[in-house]
Amino acid sequence: MAEKELYSEGMDWNPVEEVILKRRSIRAYQSKQVPESLVRRILEAGRFAPSAGNCQPWKFIVIQDKQMLDEMTEDVRRSCKIFKFLLDYSGRRRFLLPITKLFIRLRKNELHPIPFGAIMLIAEDKLTLFHGAPTVILILKDKRGASSPDVDCGIAGQNMVLAAHSLGLGTCWIGFVKPLNYGRKWKKRLGIEYPYELIEGIALGYPKGNPDGIVSRETQEIDWYVDGTKKTIY
Repeated sequence: MAEKELYSEGMDWNPVEEVILKRRSIRAYQSKQVPESLVRRILEAGRFAPSAGNCQPWKFIVIQDKQMLDEMTEDVRRSCKIFKFLLDYSGRRRFLLPITKLFIRLRKNELHPIPFGAIMLIAEDKLTLFHGAPTVILILKDKRGASSPDVDCGIAGQNMVLAAHSLGLGTCWIGFVKPLNYGRKWKKRLGIEYPYELIEGIALGYPKGNPDGIVSRETQEIDWYVDGTKKTIY
């Protein structure tokens, strides 16, 4: 039996492509809680993500307790205030610039200009941690995972984000859960022990309004090799 052709030039986006293209990061949620059965479906999408050697180097923790989420938010804000005090070289604190540059060299990803700015906003209570989402999925990395467990955890998270969007929910990646690793408080409360480490969070809930839609993205050059010849496409 001949294989069915699923693609034809000029065809409309299929349902999977539409989910990918129309998904938005949501930062305003309804107070309505997400049912357990729906969260389970999203977790299952994460469980079926590919990983190196099928090691599945992840663990998921679901939090639907507002008091806990508020407490986490306050603890992260407190950490950001400390970072702001140590690294903010604006105004009369220019003397901190060499120290800040050193920290940036040592932690160039965490202190990229975008998260650096977010640290300042969180410290000043101008940016919330979970954006009012009633559910948060925490992603823990198994440090023993084969090859690149961070990448595998990212793929699992993306599976969950796309599944959530397809089921009418909104999501937002929350990298600022990492300060919860500092100290023993949250490791103890959440039962996080070696070989696991908290690396990401996903805010989950019903969006306010209808924020779906394709957002223009920067076009990047792609080198394309065919029969020994390179061409550049956009």
